[in-house]
Amino acid sequence: MERSDHILIVDDDAEIRTLLQRYLEKNGLRATAVADGRAMRQALDRGAFDLVVLDVMLPGDDGFTLCRELRAHSDIPIVMLTARGEEMDRVVGLELGADDYVPKPFSARELLARIKVILRRARSLPRNLQPEEQRSIRFGGWTLDTVHRHLVSPQGIVTPIGGAEYRLLRIFVAHPNRVLTRDQLVELTQGREAEALDRSIDVQVSRLRRRLGDHADDAVMIKTVRGEGYVLTVPVQQEGA
Repeated sequence: MERSDHILIVDDDAEIRTLLQRYLEKNGLRATAVADGRAMRQALDRGAFDLVVLDVMLPGDDGFTLCRELRAHSDIPIVMLTARGEEMDRVVGLELGADDYVPKPFSARELLARIKVILRRARSLPRNLQPEEQRSIRFGGWTLDTVHRHLVSPQGIVTPIGGAEYRLLRIFVAHPNRVLTRDQLVELTQGREAEALDRSIDVQVSRLRRRLGDHADDAVMIKTVRGEGYVLTVPVQQEGA
């Protein structure tokens, strides 16, 4: 029998926890709901989860702190719940490695749709990419290990890479020297249409550039094409297993 995905909900609002837990379970998922970071850590110690729904405003350690903590040792998908209109919350969450964000108040149906997209994306390559036959991909002196999902710098330093950055980098190395618009990148990496004034891709590109030491002012690998999007400008070499 196929195992249902297990979602960990972290929110200090008891009504939201109950509503989400019941709704997700009604729609075929398993769900565990906790109120704060301490309970989150205990739940993660006790069992495995497939995705974390993480509220920003929590007692004790806030959602940003917990997101940073999770990303330090795990690539588990994270959906952050943010206050409506608080764009900075969304930007900070994406900077810290969250996979998506949903503003409050929100529709449980929309959150479920986002969760399903992220879970499906976590188990497969972004659309338009072939099954992963290459073990490593070389570009600009760097090597992306597609089996262990880590980067190797030109100096030989191994660095883990989170889910959102990994998917974005896979898109770029699959389409070198091709300008990709922000809308295309949002759709390919997040499985949704870009919203008006959506800055999520800009944030993720900035984060990926910092990871690669490719500064925006004089970027040599991922260049900005004004009014269009971004392009990976270095040669890409893919190697089999």
